[in-house]
Amino acid sequence: MNLNDDNEQLIETLFRNGTLTVVGIVLSFSLGFLTQWANNPLPWNLVDAPPVLLLCAGIVWQLLALIGLLSPASLKKNVFEKANRQFATGVILTCAGVFCAIVIDLAKLWLVPGA
Repeated sequence: MNLNDDNEQLIETLFRNGTLTVVGIVLSFSLGFLTQWANNPLPWNLVDAPPVLLLCAGIVWQLLALIGLLSPASLKKNVFEKANRQFATGVILTCAGVFCAIVIDLAKLWLVPGA
């Protein structure tokens, strides 16, 4: 397979591999966080839906980035940059889900005495 068919700029393999490692580690932490939250014995409410949806969406975007980086075509600069944007989107969505969950938990503590 000739990666330079379109005279595109290529990135270094080592650089791509480092990025691939980071994406894999952050994705595993995100999945671990969601797994721990799912195994929490406290009952879920409808108010927990937005954080879960944000977390799941973030994980999907991180997974898309991982799949993109595993492709040999990710040595092309434009493919690599697309995967990086997908990963950044996934991290932002995941962080938004965690932040949303924290805000909801704090609101439950302040608004519902004894919750």
